[in-house]
Amino acid sequence: MAANQTQRLDAGGAIDRSAPVELVVDGTTVTGFAGDTVASALVANGQLRVGNSIYRGRPRGILSAGVEEPNAFVLVRGEHDESMLPATTLELVPGLDVRLLDGIGVLDQQPDPAEYDKMHVHVDVAVVGAGPAGLAAARAAAATGARVVLFEQDFRLGGTLLASPDEVIEGVPAAQWVEQVRAELDAAPEVRVLTRTTAFGSYDNNHLIAVEKRAEHLDGTARDGIPRQRIWHVNAAQVVLATGAFERPIVFADNDVPGVMLASAVTTYVRRYAALPGGEAVVVTTNDSGYAAAHALLEAGASVQVVDARDEGASASVAAAADAAGLTVRAGSAVVGIDGGVAVEAAWVARIDADGAIAGDPERIASDVVAVSGGWTPNVSLHSQRQGALHWDDDLAGFVPTSPVRDQHLAGAVRGTYWTEGCHVEGRAAGLAAARAAGIEGESTAGVTEPDTAAVAEERAARAGHTRQLWVVEGRADGYAAHFVDLQRDNTAADVLRATGAGMRSVEHVKRYTSISTGVDQGRIGAVNTIGLLTRVLSGDDTRAIPPGQPGQDEGVGAAAAAGSAKRPTPGAIGNTTFRAPFTPVAFAALAGRARGDLFDAARTTSIHPWHEAKGALFEDVGQWKRPWYYPRPGEDMDAAVARECRAAREGVAFMDATTLGKIEIRGADAGEFLGRIYTNAYKKLAVGKARYGVMCKPDGMVFDDGVVLRLAEDRYFATTTTGGAARVLEWLEEWSQTEWPELDVVCTSVTEQWSTIAVVGPRSRDVIARMAPDLDVSREGFGFMEFRETLLASGIPARICRITFSGELAFEINVPTWYGLRVWEDVAEAGADFDITPYGTETMHVLRAEKAYPIVGQDTDGTVTPQDLGMDWIISTAKDFIGNRSYSRSSQQVTDRKQLVSVLPVDRSLRLPEGAQLVEPDALGDYTGEGLPARPIPMLGHVTSSYHSQALGRSFGLALVKAGRDRIGQTLIASFEGRFAEVEVADAVLYDKEGARRDG
Repeated sequence: MAANQTQRLDAGGAIDRSAPVELVVDGTTVTGFAGDTVASALVANGQLRVGNSIYRGRPRGILSAGVEEPNAFVLVRGEHDESMLPATTLELVPGLDVRLLDGIGVLDQQPDPAEYDKMHVHVDVAVVGAGPAGLAAARAAAATGARVVLFEQDFRLGGTLLASPDEVIEGVPAAQWVEQVRAELDAAPEVRVLTRTTAFGSYDNNHLIAVEKRAEHLDGTARDGIPRQRIWHVNAAQVVLATGAFERPIVFADNDVPGVMLASAVTTYVRRYAALPGGEAVVVTTNDSGYAAAHALLEAGASVQVVDARDEGASASVAAAADAAGLTVRAGSAVVGIDGGVAVEAAWVARIDADGAIAGDPERIASDVVAVSGGWTPNVSLHSQRQGALHWDDDLAGFVPTSPVRDQHLAGAVRGTYWTEGCHVEGRAAGLAAARAAGIEGESTAGVTEPDTAAVAEERAARAGHTRQLWVVEGRADGYAAHFVDLQRDNTAADVLRATGAGMRSVEHVKRYTSISTGVDQGRIGAVNTIGLLTRVLSGDDTRAIPPGQPGQDEGVGAAAAAGSAKRPTPGAIGNTTFRAPFTPVAFAALAGRARGDLFDAARTTSIHPWHEAKGALFEDVGQWKRPWYYPRPGEDMDAAVARECRAAREGVAFMDATTLGKIEIRGADAGEFLGRIYTNAYKKLAVGKARYGVMCKPDGMVFDDGVVLRLAEDRYFATTTTGGAARVLEWLEEWSQTEWPELDVVCTSVTEQWSTIAVVGPRSRDVIARMAPDLDVSREGFGFMEFRETLLASGIPARICRITFSGELAFEINVPTWYGLRVWEDVAEAGADFDITPYGTETMHVLRAEKAYPIVGQDTDGTVTPQDLGMDWIISTAKDFIGNRSYSRSSQQVTDRKQLVSVLPVDRSLRLPEGAQLVEPDALGDYTGEGLPARPIPMLGHVTSSYHSQALGRSFGLALVKAGRDRIGQTLIASFEGRFAEVEVADAVLYDKEGARRDG
């Protein structure tokens, strides 16, 4: 026995006794070995208590040996403290300094200096879980030559085999078999084995997300250049889920006292970690699996008594083994109470009846550990995240998958296969099936037939033996206030009864009423027992009220199935709770990866950005882009710079970097039809070489985005979007293409980064373009408005030149591949130098477009504005349907006082109204002076959306959304802002060149 490790066995286990490791726990140094977890080191040192419960302050101890742990949480001290880590999965490494937590932690407010990153991979087969089923699956798939990734959340491969040294697979001991398979997988060129990696999310098309711990196991601290954790995004052609199962506790009085542990955890601590939880043990079980803990304890030198809740006791083979080992077994009995406050001192055992009520005199059995097994719950989280079907298996007493999700395969305990050879057979079959479904046929498997899994399915129930569905055991005292269902949340059977007494029938309602299953363990400990408790208290009319639709719920439950029935429902009638990602907690830092600090919202710049900087441009953020705001010359403020830039665009020539506009290519035979449904106007008959301005709306008819669409070929379009809306527009197109109209032949691709766009604007812009593209006919007759040409520039650079304007002036847009952007920009500057060509920024662009009443989506719209409100009735097609079209027939669209876009002209021609200024009727103010709050609410007619000073108009002006705005043209309103009032005249939205004469030069 190791020094200070009073409960460490002298031999056995998968630990390295030659590598002692010191651990600081709450300031006290304890010793373990390499291969331990923090929890197993505590067990070896005789410490089962790990703190108090979150609400009631009751002593709590280690319950499990895995991710389902509800009690043993620690805070790891370091440069950045990590909180709420399960001690049962935290690998023991040198330098660990932990503090035991009472079920709740606090996030460290200091920055985390560690690195985190992400990896994206494509594989033929992804296998989740490296127990006997997962290893067999990975090995079989790898033998075909398939590209395979194997995820295992533990730091060792083997799963349950790590606690089953006596198991034999393929004629060799389990530990040797695991090492052989590991060696084969490591040698396979297309296989990646990821230990310490938890697959926590499963999404459509077999997209898996996993988190890998990469640095914690090295020396307890993150290392430079080695990410502490890595998020894996895996796209798999086929997935094999070999995720195992969780053991359930039994709900009896004081089942939370330290020393009450899951039987499988006791087996794991004894056989994997060579740590003995106690010397006097009571094993209470409802099924055959609990006997493994009894044998493990007995072999480790403990005294053991088995309490089997089944009247008939264990199956024949298990009973024979127990008899041969000399185990004392009490059948038809259960633990009905625990003596001890901070540790188990004794267990009270009594015979029970069919309802779990005491049917005989309780007997006190001195003990220091009580190992409990209430049955098994297949780990169906990843299966259920994909909406995989479940059903309640009464023989196995658990929710099991009905069938795999498309392109997925199930193997092992996740299917209710609870013996090693069955897991091995199913795993091998699943691996071969997955590889073949992925289109891989290796020479090594030529002529090999897949094992017959039908025999495994038939044997499943027989092998598992009878499991008594014992959901609660009555105590020696009245009530259920100490019968714990969810140990982390301090929820008891009494809480479940309180929920049903309040009218809760759905398990989801009970979950939220009590908070059961909302802790870190996410129902792995308490969910099924809660459902079982509901079967004890609901019947008759209660059953009719159970709502349908839960995972695992029987078809036909509810009024039709239960009318007039007083029979208690089965767990299948109630169904399970909903499974959501993540399967286990994931640090926000890991999810963020490198997207922190400056990279959290990375600034995007165009290829022309260095030129803008060199010319002294000031920038504004538009979406993620840094766009030139204006270019001040020495002595100029913003107003002076913008005035100069506006004059250049209206009177001479100016140019602007328009690269940041979103750009999306839409390809496919049905691209025109698709765009016609997306935009309010039509594109099917748009000629190749032509362009058209379009508006897209949400289903409610409100403006969503706008831009210009070019038809590049019969099956190819090029659409621009607003700078800030590019990503959401692409998502919008993908949503409708994939979910609503999948029959259309359409592919959408973002090309924003692939093109640099330079707008050349003004009366002399035609002269500049003629110099840039000497082979191009840029005359008014030869190059019409809303047309584009593919050409070679004078420099030999290929370009796409468009006749598009966002200023109302004669204008061209030069589009070139991004890597030519700066070169072409400089060429434009040189070509227009003798015309005093002037660069202009976004502020000037806004002035120019506002003079023409060209709206900015998101500035002149607010989600309640239709194209008609903007005065754009002309863009609404009456010959086709489109998203939002139906909404225009709603009564709310027909009212006469909808807010409409108009211009507002301050009576004081020099006053530039603040954007957002409210507009009211002149007589609405009454005696309100602007100080404090008005005596009564003042009705607002609208607000100013854009406001500028115009060189072309020689005055200030604004755009505004005003109720019945077009009917108010010529009226005077009052603008309210900053405690001031100003008179404004309502005018037509278009203030400059209403006829459009300047557009064509």
